[in-house]
Amino acid sequence: MARNSVRRLTRVSAGALSVAALLAIVPGSAVSADRPRAAEPAAGRAGGPAAGGKPRPDARHVVIAVHGGAGTALKREDTTPAQEKAYRDGLAEALRAGQQVLAEGGSSVAAVEAAVRGLEDDPLFNAGKGAVFTEDAGHELDASVMRGSDLAAGAVAGVRNVRNPVSAARLVMERTRHVMLAGEGADDFAARSGLPTVTQDYYWTEKRWQELLRAKGRAKGSAETLTQGTVGAVAVDRGRNLAAATSTGGLTNKMTGRVGDSPVVGAGTYAKNATVAASATGAGEVFLRGAATGTISNLIEFGGRDLARAAYEVLVERLPKLGGTGGVIALNAQGVFDAPHSSEGMLHGYLTEDGRVVTKVFADETPANQ
Repeated sequence: MARNSVRRLTRVSAGALSVAALLAIVPGSAVSADRPRAAEPAAGRAGGPAAGGKPRPDARHVVIAVHGGAGTALKREDTTPAQEKAYRDGLAEALRAGQQVLAEGGSSVAAVEAAVRGLEDDPLFNAGKGAVFTEDAGHELDASVMRGSDLAAGAVAGVRNVRNPVSAARLVMERTRHVMLAGEGADDFAARSGLPTVTQDYYWTEKRWQELLRAKGRAKGSAETLTQGTVGAVAVDRGRNLAAATSTGGLTNKMTGRVGDSPVVGAGTYAKNATVAASATGAGEVFLRGAATGTISNLIEFGGRDLARAAYEVLVERLPKLGGTGGVIALNAQGVFDAPHSSEGMLHGYLTEDGRVVTKVFADETPANQ
């Protein structure tokens, strides 16, 4: 799509929501091939500080994990069974998309791209279809990818016409000498590279439109509860190579041109084989100032922390002191996984080597500060 062929469009009437086609299940998956059943609710977070005060990882033998945003966990009393199933299915489908890549011998980079693409195509999440609105009722999206084997990275910021920003970020990493492209230049690069492009109305959903109206005081409801989420994935492949990817529509009613932590290496995304693959979600400005994901890696490499201790220290102990909350999914090359957060909750899930899918969508499944 040429640079001048698309300009900002807004919509004030509901349109049909496109739902991502179901992805095939690879052999060994613990989930039905017809339609993924909702994962059994967990009795509570497995990680968090143990009796002796040392944080514990959530799980081991994990090959891929995803998140759907911090601060957006559901409350049981306000959630219908259909809504719960939709969120669990969305996370599970993303996990299986990445699992299929890994099962076929694909790289961790390809796996996290596939998982995040699934979340970008799902209107429930704040990335791609279903992205939040800026202050001028437009959409500006950010994404990044990082490869742990050689610290290669790619990102796009402020794109307005790319259907799947995470794929554009990967192409920046693999086809250019740069790390980040922004605005019209990033949109043009994606189009020239053959990625599907869309007009602004593609991202529109009634839910996000109502959130914008509430943020501007034109509709009932509290702006404090509006979506600030992000999506992301981390994975480890057969070669024990790590990768991470993050994608977001940003903050509801954000200033036009605002860029958060999601496309910034060392803030919203980081991957290094020797330490961790991490994707963050939350108060972007704070994650930028705190260099969140890069600090987790540095605490492991130079501070002698294990993965759970490092992730907990950054997300629960350090970032709130800077004035913001959020969460992270973190995975190492040995399959140790943790998902600490200081926000009320964090939508996330993971898949283990034996094909077991775990999704956590309720706030009581992922207590804050653990």
